[in-house]
Amino acid sequence: MKLFQRIFFAAVLAGLAAGLVMSGLQQWKVAPLILAAEVYEDAEAAAAEALPHDHAATTAPTAAIAAPAAHEHAADEWKPDNGLPRIAFTVLADILASIGFALVLVAISVVAKLEITVKNGLIWGLAGWITLHLAPAFGLPPELPGMPAADLVARQTWWVATALCTGGAFLLLAKWKNTAIAIPIAAALILIPHIVGAPPQPEEASSVPAHLATSFAASALAASAVFWLLVGPLIGYFTTLLAKAEAKAPRAVAA
Repeated sequence: MKLFQRIFFAAVLAGLAAGLVMSGLQQWKVAPLILAAEVYEDAEAAAAEALPHDHAATTAPTAAIAAPAAHEHAADEWKPDNGLPRIAFTVLADILASIGFALVLVAISVVAKLEITVKNGLIWGLAGWITLHLAPAFGLPPELPGMPAADLVARQTWWVATALCTGGAFLLLAKWKNTAIAIPIAAALILIPHIVGAPPQPEEASSVPAHLATSFAASALAASAVFWLLVGPLIGYFTTLLAKAEAKAPRAVAA
């Protein structure tokens, strides 16, 4: 088995195992909060839809025409039914995303020529969590459905810039031997996106209660932390396991 095949399968196995654990945590702690927020979102949407109808009876006939069209468009959007179908699609998406994150992690390790082992796997996982979850959450915390949000492109741009700066800072600290220079540069890279600031949220009231929003942000960050703290050591473990199996294979064939 070649090196590429070994680390590829190690990443897939690690992502699958850690993704299953994260999916279980999300179904336990995160999914109920999403369902609760959707109740408020649906109620707000129903109230907003009913308002143009009432208003149209007296002053704005055209609003009554536009509202049903918008409702019909929303009704045409497919989504899995609540219950088992939704759980199944969510778990599948979580596992695929987890495998993708694991593959990105091993790709970075190969490019940077820094091996992921069982011993340093926690450090890799912690860096991944801070880079992709904790650092962006300082400006854009995880949001529930129905919460007001800034422009999507602006949020995505800031998120990508924050992740690149934070991840680059960690790689700089890992590769640059002169820590006296590396530490200030890394600190500057981490701080720059937050000094610039994330896109501000619209100043409009949210129907989602504040305690739901804070619980969701904390639970989502906790579930992602468990994933990353598992996936790093698991990549190291499976890489070593596959390497040992490869080393024994020729002797087994010769025998």
